[in-house]
Amino acid sequence: MSPVRNSARELLEIVEAGGSPQLLGEGTGSAREPVSSETESTRRERLRESFLSDLVAAGLGELDVMVNLQLPNSPKHVDIVLSGLDPHSGEHSYMLVNLADLPDAKVAEPELLSVDGELVLHPAVRARQQCEFLMDATPELAKNPRSVHGLAYVDGDSEEWLQEYDKSDISIVFTPNAGVNLHYHLRAQFDAASSRSATAEAGDDFLALHHGPTYLFKTEVSEKGRVQKTIRDNFVLLDEQQVAYQQVLAAVHHARAGGKPTVVVVMGGPGSGKSAVALKLKRDLDAQGFEVEYATGSRSFTNTLRSFSTSRSDRPQGGFRYFNDYMTADENSLDALICDEAHRIRETSLKRYTPRAVRERAGRQIDELISVAKVPVFLLDEKQKVRPGELGSLQEITAAARANNHEVRVIRLDGQFRCGGSDSFDVWVARLLGLSSQPPAPWSRITTPDDDHLTVASAPTPEALESWLLRQQEVEGGTARIAAGFCWPWSKEPEVRNKTRHLVEDIDIDGWRRPWNARPEKPVPSAPASHFWATDPRGFGQVGCIYTAQGFEYHWSGVIFGPDFVRRDDQWVADRDKSEDTDVRKADPEYFHTLTAHTYKVLLTRGMRGLCLYSTDPETQRFLDSMTQ
Repeated sequence: MSPVRNSARELLEIVEAGGSPQLLGEGTGSAREPVSSETESTRRERLRESFLSDLVAAGLGELDVMVNLQLPNSPKHVDIVLSGLDPHSGEHSYMLVNLADLPDAKVAEPELLSVDGELVLHPAVRARQQCEFLMDATPELAKNPRSVHGLAYVDGDSEEWLQEYDKSDISIVFTPNAGVNLHYHLRAQFDAASSRSATAEAGDDFLALHHGPTYLFKTEVSEKGRVQKTIRDNFVLLDEQQVAYQQVLAAVHHARAGGKPTVVVVMGGPGSGKSAVALKLKRDLDAQGFEVEYATGSRSFTNTLRSFSTSRSDRPQGGFRYFNDYMTADENSLDALICDEAHRIRETSLKRYTPRAVRERAGRQIDELISVAKVPVFLLDEKQKVRPGELGSLQEITAAARANNHEVRVIRLDGQFRCGGSDSFDVWVARLLGLSSQPPAPWSRITTPDDDHLTVASAPTPEALESWLLRQQEVEGGTARIAAGFCWPWSKEPEVRNKTRHLVEDIDIDGWRRPWNARPEKPVPSAPASHFWATDPRGFGQVGCIYTAQGFEYHWSGVIFGPDFVRRDDQWVADRDKSEDTDVRKADPEYFHTLTAHTYKVLLTRGMRGLCLYSTDPETQRFLDSMTQ
């Protein structure tokens, strides 16, 4: 999307002439978004006008100004981006400006403010994080970090908190009454003698910058042919993500000092950054010497964490474990237990071969997870429950926490960082699958100009879907995967041809034949184990299911709707008899429908840059075609 853009002088004239509503916009990504009242709207409008006036008063009226620019790979926006020339080097210089209207703000935790009972990032920290996020996603800027600056322009009733943040060379905070001090600072970053054509060229170059993809799990092959697996440990957290991170750190330090144990619940949809928050917490708490472990209910996700991690922890398996590993753990033996994919928590941790002595003392899994740590952290999306017996919910966690005498903090992450950072896409998927009170609608009717970097399509055949993905990989780059509803049997043994083990092509759709991903206990030379289907470059040749796709992301996603979920008379119909998932088939019809809709929602939200859909059912395919227009 092209932001509202002009010179500072011309934008100020527009504002003064009463043309500011277009500049205000909704969801600009400010510290308190969206604007909730006319009074607040008016204050923010006045703050923007004040900043433009300061630019002109500083002699920088010809600077290129962009309003409401979306960050790459993110749903978040920068209030104002300034482009011009560095006064010393003559090179392009950029500044990200965070406008913040924060009446009655008070310091709450390090780098956090309390505003009307809500915790928000300090505006200068938010500006710094946006700069770091932009440089992380933009290789050219990362090579020249001195070209990127951050500034918070803040109006508040109290200024006692303005300097309460960790200073950095990237960002600084000013108020509208800063006057010449702000003007000196701005002129130190931008040449006041630059012409409008020169600043416009800098702005053009900024918009033309190439933004690289972001990965949670990364597989690379070195020049010597060695496979290198890593988890990124330098994710830059934004807004609510950083608030969640800071609150957990504060709770862990408080509990270590003798304070009351606290359960923290971080809620967010697919791609909202829950795992990025969790992995950064694990890394930093390890580095600070705390006893911390990271647990999930997924074999694929846990094995991937173990394989890719460079954890400094001296705990077994780097401190990456399963939810059912804590039946015999001592109470409060950990400072923190990070429970990712907490919607997969089950009633009990008992397994088939659990010894009788352990069975006799075993309780509920949620109680085991809470009692083992002073600060249990639950990363939760209640709409990702895809199997019967998955009990993780805010209600269950809250009740168990209070029963165990823990305080409870709930933090909600907004937006999502997959699917081009498109909030519209989340709405579209929910409506498409009947998970919204609103009826399905074509993508073209829901999309906004911010979604122009996200591709949504359908394909008439599985061959066409596969070709679409291969073309995207070749032209646009990135990784692609095909996933499907669990509607075909999964062979227990590979087949042997010429003394070599091969995957069985279990999926047959009108002659298009492909195998499921390999079973973890039955490896074959040509394919990765199921745990690594989403992250190993060899995974494209197989079709993944919910259990290998959930928790992961890739750039281009192909999803095959099987006969277990078809469209009839403007309604979705879920058919248990068409499912090959023996666990899910045990659910009653209504719950089976919900679990199946959740399954396809997870599959549809794995792609970071694009999605292509195909259904084996002709009527459903016509519906998908109409929805992807």
